[in-house]
Amino acid sequence: MLVTLDPSHDADDPSSADPTGTLDVDDWVSKYDAAGVRLMGNQVRMAEDATSVTRRRGELLVTDGPYAESREWIVGFDVLQCADLDEAIRVASEHPMAASGRLELRPFVED
Repeated sequence: MLVTLDPSHDADDPSSADPTGTLDVDDWVSKYDAAGVRLMGNQVRMAEDATSVTRRRGELLVTDGPYAESREWIVGFDVLQCADLDEAIRVASEHPMAASGRLELRPFVED
């Protein structure tokens, strides 16, 4: 689960988010760690601290900043172990960033 921040979100505007059903992040982590659903997770530094690495035609290119300009920035991740997509959606819906950012669920590629 990628946790993204919407920098245009106004946290002081009560009409801009619906916190109904979301938990405080510490409560969310405790709940899903205890349930064995959240296997690991952490915050990452902001996009301005990113370094992008590419290699094209034998040349290494290293640039400051994210790969693409984006309105939303990845600020963290959580590795979840859920029975199915419905459970993952339910777990994500309680995360506080569901109300002020965006959570992107992606399954791992299975061998």
